[in-house]
Amino acid sequence: MATPTIIIGNEVFVGFAANRAKIEERLRQPLGEAVLPSPAQAGATAWEETDRLAKQILEKSKTIAIVGLSPNPERDSHEVARYLQSQGYRIIPVNPQASEILGERSYASLADVPDPVDVVDIFRRPEHVPPIVEAAIAKGIPAIWMQLGVVNEEAAAQARAAGLQVIMDRCMQVEHRRLLRPPSGQG
Repeated sequence: MATPTIIIGNEVFVGFAANRAKIEERLRQPLGEAVLPSPAQAGATAWEETDRLAKQILEKSKTIAIVGLSPNPERDSHEVARYLQSQGYRIIPVNPQASEILGERSYASLADVPDPVDVVDIFRRPEHVPPIVEAAIAKGIPAIWMQLGVVNEEAAAQARAAGLQVIMDRCMQVEHRRLLRPPSGQG
């Protein structure tokens, strides 16, 4: 698996874990540019298509089930969920070790969630993704979003074959900021 490359402005960070503190500090500053591999690195056509799909999912979704959401405010999943709540999304935590996270009831598994879900945001290691995708297919959830560093091509192919939209190896918070929020000074 390729090491994620993150570009913020003119700064390049190779490997998220090794550069987490630097990346988090840079993200506290105004975002002027994409926080992802450049289109040249990713292949412009695939990049643009994924941008279009990510924007569509973010615009249409109201309820996001977050599988692997931690109750620990220091964890990335918690920060992303808190951000998504602040942007008006309803989050549904999926974590068998917690009863409530960020004021929302937590469920042991995606299959246990009784409410309609628009997209599943996955914060689990790649080897844990297939059963999550199977549950999403069974529940008729229209989209799967695998967070930055979560890549499972087989599960993605299974989801696409079942008609689900799939975003992989991208952060929902970063994409929301990049694709839906106006540049500084424009709104």
